[in-house]
Amino acid sequence: MAGTSHGHTPAAWTGVIIAFIGFCISGAFMVLANPLGFWAGLVVVALGGVVGLAMKAAGMGMPKPAHEDLAVVIAANKATVKV
Repeated sequence: MAGTSHGHTPAAWTGVIIAFIGFCISGAFMVLANPLGFWAGLVVVALGGVVGLAMKAAGMGMPKPAHEDLAVVIAANKATVKV
């Protein structure tokens, strides 16, 4: 995974940090037996996902790699391999 830079973007870090804070909020209010605070924490978790997607749409995420057509790759491999 480290070779692909998976998740090493500002959008990913921000989304995960916000979701983690929401998880901590929900966990604390679950122990305190406060349903309203628990659900508020889950809203913060969902907000982390929305913020991450918005930042990715704004160009702060990793672009999807362009995949070559499979037929082109096979033809290129056949051309370079001589048996």
